[in-house]
Amino acid sequence: MARTDKKIRIFSALEVANICGVVNQTAINWIKNGYLKAFQTPGGQYRVYSEDLINFLQDRGMRMPDELHKILEDQLAIDTVLIVDDEQDLNTTIKKGLEVLNPDWTIFQAFDGFEAGKLSVGNKPNLIILDVELPGVDGVRLCKSLREDSGTPSPLIIGISGKKTNEVAIMEAGADAFLVKPFDVQSLSAVIEGLVEQRNAPRR
Repeated sequence: MARTDKKIRIFSALEVANICGVVNQTAINWIKNGYLKAFQTPGGQYRVYSEDLINFLQDRGMRMPDELHKILEDQLAIDTVLIVDDEQDLNTTIKKGLEVLNPDWTIFQAFDGFEAGKLSVGNKPNLIILDVELPGVDGVRLCKSLREDSGTPSPLIIGISGKKTNEVAIMEAGADAFLVKPFDVQSLSAVIEGLVEQRNAPRR
């Protein structure tokens, strides 16, 4: 899958102390008393994963440095979805199925590549379900464009097609997963959940 190789920042106790404006021993005491989750290196030094430090700061209403703000921004939580498929019945079936399973999601529909491009830029979806064979701008070209556009947030992209042979092209273009049509919404939902977990999983 794409983009799951990013490194998760790990902080020393001294770095935690500097961020929080305390002395090193205070940060160590937080760790020893169980207030701040950490692990020890073979040499006995304390290390804190970024997500644990973020939780600690948020729980206590403490100032968060720009580096941690960026980490938070990179964490994926789906709330906006774009379904791109020129088969209108299938497009609507997917939309209705996802709405039942995820009623809080905002779901947009596009029926060709040009419309998909406009909706993607305007609505910045976290997830795009993208038919490979589209009128106008085809799915492979659109996928490449989305991945190359540094001004667009990096959404999850699931390529779909009635032809298994289209999998290689869409995955090489930057898709995170591929499904062969027809598929049920439960299978799609399971793929989405797996991709979200993989995108947000810390690298141990």
